[in-house]
Amino acid sequence: MADAPARPVNIRVVLGGLMIAMMLAMLDNMIVSTALPRIVGEFGGLNHFTWVVTAYVLGSTVSTPIWGKLGDLYGRKSVFLSSILLFLFGSALCGMAGSELLGGPGDGMMELIAFRAVQGLGAGGLMVGVMAIIGDLVPPRERGRYQGMIAGIMAIAMVAGPLAGGFITDHLSWRWAFYVNLPLGGAALILLATRMHLPRYRTEHRIDWFGAALLSVGITAIVLVTTWGGNEYDWISGPILGLAAVAVISLVAFAVVERRVPEPILPLGLFANRNFAVISAIGFLLGFAMFGSMNFLPLFQQTVQGASATNSGLLLLPLMFGMLVVSIVVGRTITRTGRYRAFPIIGGIVMTAGMALLALLDVDTGKLESSLYMVVLGVGMGFLMQTSMLIAQNSVEQKDLGAASGAATFFRSIGGSFGISLFGAVFANRLADSSAGPMMAGGGEGAGVDPAALRSLPPEQQHAVLSGLADAIGTVFVWAVPFALAVAVLAWFIKEIPLRGSFGPGADTPEEEAEVALAGPPAH
Repeated sequence: MADAPARPVNIRVVLGGLMIAMMLAMLDNMIVSTALPRIVGEFGGLNHFTWVVTAYVLGSTVSTPIWGKLGDLYGRKSVFLSSILLFLFGSALCGMAGSELLGGPGDGMMELIAFRAVQGLGAGGLMVGVMAIIGDLVPPRERGRYQGMIAGIMAIAMVAGPLAGGFITDHLSWRWAFYVNLPLGGAALILLATRMHLPRYRTEHRIDWFGAALLSVGITAIVLVTTWGGNEYDWISGPILGLAAVAVISLVAFAVVERRVPEPILPLGLFANRNFAVISAIGFLLGFAMFGSMNFLPLFQQTVQGASATNSGLLLLPLMFGMLVVSIVVGRTITRTGRYRAFPIIGGIVMTAGMALLALLDVDTGKLESSLYMVVLGVGMGFLMQTSMLIAQNSVEQKDLGAASGAATFFRSIGGSFGISLFGAVFANRLADSSAGPMMAGGGEGAGVDPAALRSLPPEQQHAVLSGLADAIGTVFVWAVPFALAVAVLAWFIKEIPLRGSFGPGADTPEEEAEVALAGPPAH
């Protein structure tokens, strides 16, 4: 039952505030990816560098379903603002990692990984909160009208992120890659706290904490298996087999619990819907491709191609431009025609081609050539990014919108977590087997890939190291090809379901439909 109706507000103002909050998480990933080589150069620990990203993605993944349920129980506004605060707290801690305030640089990499997990816990609330609130505000058929606004904010993050990350890394300190979140997050907090008014609900149900704990344990165990298997431990070693057993037992127990509790964290009944099941699998695979490419391309550009951190940010623009332009065109086309099935199919095919092209990267690949490859990958992602969430939300009833948004975000995030872990293991193993492995291992466990240090090596040794790095990064994209191809195959099974044009009777125009959404669903 609703405690109070939402006050009338300007939908564009609310969406603007939500997009600022979304940009927090997007900017963070872009900036940190650009700054990673410098961070590894300062702290060392090349074999742990992917955990700076994995910890963030893992934290956001395991928390996403919990944030979604908290929003249903206690109101989306207060829970969403809490997630912003937690994200900002984690950002401040990340900026202080390895500083004298926390005991010096000795354990800097481990501190940064731990604080990135805290930051990720907040980011999980940002992602699912934005998607669920937008789903409440805008009916499916008209969401394409707002794709321009969403894509515009994405463009700012995609362009400003690499540039800001490169500038900060080159001219300030990598620590400001995290501190920059604080003023942006403060602006989002003030705007949403004062201008966003959503209906509140009372419920007698409780959060399924036991199910949430089982899910968290299972997902964490799987990520550890993919991270450590073949790297820290043999695939058939005791720790890996033990973690695999923990993962299987936890997830089976989670499935049993979710079938019995009245308010499951992840309602399994949603997967009886074919479109939802298919698009969840596509989101999982898309996470593989997206996070994998974003984190290894700056490494290639700064080490193999010799770009500065700022220039490596600029060199990512072709990928982002392709994704941005296609996202805008696809969103408007869906609004005009109401049809969407072809877009994920095309996206999967084009993304596969992009991954195959990037698998050709080697020590002699020029910047123009790699930029063209990235455009192809970006175009493929543009067909999929917004479309996948739209299909997921349109596949369920309005009452299940929050659960569907949370589940779709969860599978994309868990795909990213698995992808980063698997790609990181592939990269580390391939690098260790290359001619560069013994040279880079010579610096001990703390050996890094500081681009400036690589350029100071003797020519023959430098070429061997750069060739090993290029080969390892190219191998990552070879592994990504079958996952991208699976997206196109799965997309054939999507059924075209007409997009709903409103939330209920009496809303004849997009503006009236928006007002119905802003007023909230009727009280029961």
